[in-house]
Amino acid sequence: MSNVLFICGKNRWRSPTAEQVFAEHPGIECASAGLSHDAETPLSVELIEWADLIFVMEQGHKRKLSAGFKASLVGKRVVCLNIPDNYKFMEPALVKLLKTKVTPFLPQGHGHFRQGASE
Repeated sequence: MSNVLFICGKNRWRSPTAEQVFAEHPGIECASAGLSHDAETPLSVELIEWADLIFVMEQGHKRKLSAGFKASLVGKRVVCLNIPDNYKFMEPALVKLLKTKVTPFLPQGHGHFRQGASE
């Protein structure tokens, strides 16, 4: 089983949608968090340590993640999905975009991650 963490700003729309969309994907456990101090589930060192693969929604999230959690990210794979904050929770267009962008990175059988198209 591989642990996948989805991160956005406030953990209200994009990352919780991703967590829900991929909750039943075989071979992974999902969680989501936000980088903002007022996020629904604020990002923690424990969540980063738990994760085998981390997805952020925007380049700004990747920069903020690196700045705030640099020591915890050693050896972690962080993938930027480049999904702007233009969507609501479980919006069909967001669900479709997430499936298109995330699925290539997820394990297929036996918990081995596939190489994705872009990081």
